Amino acid sequence: MSDAASTPTASQRLARGVLPENPVFRQLLGMCPVLAVTNSLAGALTMGLATTFVLVCSNVVVSLLRKQLQPHLRILVYTLTIASFVTIADRFLAAFLPDMSLLLGPYIPLIIVNCLIISRAEACASKQTLAPAIADAVGQGSGFVLGLLSLGFVRELLGSGSLFGVRVLPEAWPEWLIMVLPPGAFLTLGMLIAVVNWWDGRREQ
Repeated sequence: MSDAASTPTASQRLARGVLPENPVFRQLLGMCPVLAVTNSLAGALTMGLATTFVLVCSNVVVSLLRKQLQPHLRILVYTLTIASFVTIADRFLAAFLPDMSLLLGPYIPLIIVNCLIISRAEACASKQTLAPAIADAVGQGSGFVLGLLSLGFVRELLGSGSLFGVRVLPEAWPEWLIMVLPPGAFLTLGMLIAVVNWWDGRREQ
C-alpha cells in the first residue's frame, strides 16, 4: 500500500481526534491541565479553547513551513511557533478575562510544553498539507475540550453542587470536597477512562 493511500484524509483526522484517538482518554496527553484546572467547568472550557487555538495555529504554520523544515531544527521551530501563540492566548486572557487568567495562573504558559501540540506538529502538520493539518488540530482540540469538560462536569457538580458557578443541586446535597481537590481529579479521570474502555468493549462485542 502506498504512503498516499495509508495517510489519513482531513475528514478521517477530524473524526479520529474526537473519540477514537481522544487526547485525554486514549492518548493520555496534556495530563497537567487535565488534572489541575478541571475543578470547575469554566476553567476547563477556557483551558480547552486556549489549547485548541494554539494547536490549530501551530499546525497551520508548521504545515506551511514543512518543506523548509530541517530535521535538526524542527523541534526548535515547533517550540518557537507554539510559544508565540501561547503568548497571544495568555495576553488575550489577561486583557479581556482577567479573572480567568488569574484562576488558571501558570497553566496557560505551560501550554508551550503540552506534548499534545508538539506531537500533532510532528505526526501530522509536518507531513501533510494545510487542510488535513487544520482538520487534525480541530479534531484533537475538540477531543481535548471534551475530555476537560467531562472531568469539569463531574468534579464541579459533585464537589460544589454547581455548574459554571450556578447552583443546580439542592442545598441539602452534601458537597464532596475531595472532588475539587487533586485526589478527586485522579479519581474522576480513572473512572471516566474505565467508562470509555467499557463502552468500547461493549461496542466491539
